[in-house]
Amino acid sequence: MPLDDRPPLAFPHPALPHPAFDRRSALIGAFGALLLPAVPAVAAAPTTAADVWPQASAVPGGVARLSLGPAPARPSARTAGDVPLMVIGDPIEWTALVGIPLAAPVGSARIVVRAEGDGERAVAYAVAAKRYSEQRLKVAPGTVDLSAADQARYERERDHQATVMATFTEALPADLKMAVPVPGRRSSSFGLRRVFNGQSRNPHSGMDIAAATGTPVRAPLPGRVIDTGDYFFNGGTVWLDHGRGLLTMYCHLSAIDVKVGDVLQTGERFCAVGATGRVTGPHLHWGVMLNRTMVDPALFVAA
Repeated sequence: MPLDDRPPLAFPHPALPHPAFDRRSALIGAFGALLLPAVPAVAAAPTTAADVWPQASAVPGGVARLSLGPAPARPSARTAGDVPLMVIGDPIEWTALVGIPLAAPVGSARIVVRAEGDGERAVAYAVAAKRYSEQRLKVAPGTVDLSAADQARYERERDHQATVMATFTEALPADLKMAVPVPGRRSSSFGLRRVFNGQSRNPHSGMDIAAATGTPVRAPLPGRVIDTGDYFFNGGTVWLDHGRGLLTMYCHLSAIDVKVGDVLQTGERFCAVGATGRVTGPHLHWGVMLNRTMVDPALFVAA
């Protein structure tokens, strides 16, 4: 699925306790700033706790952590485009995690929240600017200027993977800090503007990790396999569902050792690095999706 270089798709893109001092300081300092659209949007406050995941980065391609305040039961939250959001925390403080599309405009944005016994309310936040670098690559001409048959194949694969990316299961992830799925050098970072054979394409939507063909790829969190396939741009591909709209994607694989429905634990091998699809050499393309939005995997792993 050419998530990093084709036109975007047509649709909108146990609880994790916070330390007590974080909950109360958030209630005192940030609760009032994020409540209603009548209040000017403010930047989502970055977290300073080293063990809070994902790290906050309210920029295109990042994740906003929005305080929803206290409530006796978990509130529900959705994007302005009506895509469900992950809400973590406890009755002292709930937090919405919002994946921000790379194409999101800088400025004010909002989500819609509904708590038990309360009506809907808007929570506003601000998306800050971020400049990503550019990468120029030379690839086979037939993977840039598609034949009619390849274009038709791409469109079939795009439509199929749109249904995969809409997966939203109710169970919360047991953890949100991810293990890097394969050791190696980051050969291409998230958000790079891609230029293939001199033609601009959408920014890079994942993290590329250089590794030899056959290197084992291991699950970064517990998850269920929701799709496997051999796709025109991404080659051998596996999607994992970790719960509540958090999905991960693994591309250019030389081997796939699982099938749809298999359940994996953190650290379990399930595929191998390869050079299938549109590539310039063997590597793992690792993508992280939150509320149908590709976000920077680096926000989920230790530096």
